[in-house]
Amino acid sequence: MNEYDSNRIYDIAKKINYKKTKNIEHADCYILNTCHIREKATDKVYHDIGRLKKIFKGKKKPIVIITGCVAQAEGDILLKNEKYIDAILGPQSYHLLYETLSNIEKKINKLNFTEFDVNEKFDNLNSIKNSCNDVSSFLTVQEGCNKFCKFCVVPYTRGPEFSRSIDELFNECNDLVKNGVKEITLLGQNVNAYYHQGNKLSKLIEKISSIKKLERIRYTTSHPLDFTEDLIEAHKNFKKLMPHIHLPIQSGSDKILKQMNRKHTTKEYLDIIYKLKKNNSEIKFSSDFIIGYPGETDKDFEETLKLLNEVKYINSYSFIFSPRPGTPSANMAKVDYNVAKERLVIFQRIAEEIKINYRKSLFNKIGSVLFENRMKNNLDFFGRDQFSNSIVVKTNKNLKGKIKSVKITGGNQNTLFGEIDDVPEKEIFAA
Repeated sequence: MNEYDSNRIYDIAKKINYKKTKNIEHADCYILNTCHIREKATDKVYHDIGRLKKIFKGKKKPIVIITGCVAQAEGDILLKNEKYIDAILGPQSYHLLYETLSNIEKKINKLNFTEFDVNEKFDNLNSIKNSCNDVSSFLTVQEGCNKFCKFCVVPYTRGPEFSRSIDELFNECNDLVKNGVKEITLLGQNVNAYYHQGNKLSKLIEKISSIKKLERIRYTTSHPLDFTEDLIEAHKNFKKLMPHIHLPIQSGSDKILKQMNRKHTTKEYLDIIYKLKKNNSEIKFSSDFIIGYPGETDKDFEETLKLLNEVKYINSYSFIFSPRPGTPSANMAKVDYNVAKERLVIFQRIAEEIKINYRKSLFNKIGSVLFENRMKNNLDFFGRDQFSNSIVVKTNKNLKGKIKSVKITGGNQNTLFGEIDDVPEKEIFAA
């Protein structure tokens, strides 16, 4: 979502005659868009500003604006502690960039915009066309969260759940496709909580599926509580909807899920998995896991490993519990760090074995790959298959924006390698 926000921030800046520079020394304005999900995010802000100070020592200082969730959570502290910062813009206020820059240029006092006015934000952004012309693009459809998981800062930094209208999303999606975008990933803190005037995420998927030159649709990140039957059915009904779902569970222990305030059990989670697979046998899953959450015992950890082995995620993202200031879990008794670290190593080793075995199962099989860009070596082209696997082929041809059948010939931890195969599209199958 921060990538989408950053692109839209640039769309606003471009409208008032700013342009991107790849050389930081040329910057008149430096905007740092931040995330507050992990620990030490604030330290990174101070580190980046320290780097700026060195670069611009003895030179004219650039305008420095901090945006995003760190700005929302710690804006007043940042302005107090770091005089180099000119303004703070929370994630629901970056549409005020024009006003902010104007006030800074007039040397008005330091500014802090951290209101939760999402309606105003998107009303303003709808008047500015999304200029992204990448093959694959993000589109924010929903923001905020009402779930209040005890470890999560999102309700405090992004505010309550808010969904954009289906018409404005269709229009923005249509503009992106006209720019050359072939694949759209619908974004939300709880993307499947999307709901606007009776329309759920499945209806939005149906609507944008009608855009002829749009080839692929994805969505992230989903919450198990909002995985309704109509969305499960969508994976059977809409061919443009890719068969890869990121569905975080965080823990395989019902006790820990309850302590996290996740409001679902492992059985309810697995029921969703099995229903989706019944509707579309190709579907693969990825997930997020917090290891060493307060109160986690060896038994709880074993239950998490059991779930990992049962679902066999093609990708899993796992981290040791990171207490976020202001969340309920920040005050809970922590699991010994060395114990949590040892569990994480065990978890990641098993997760990696599952991932490697899955990737090996793809060797000598045919995948459908949407190509995005030529690699820096000018010899290879990069693309992704239906399951978001990164795939590289050697070719002299310009494959940007094209979908090709690719025979997988090998791979490593992060990338699969293949060669263009001329089998008919109907003969493509997935592992």
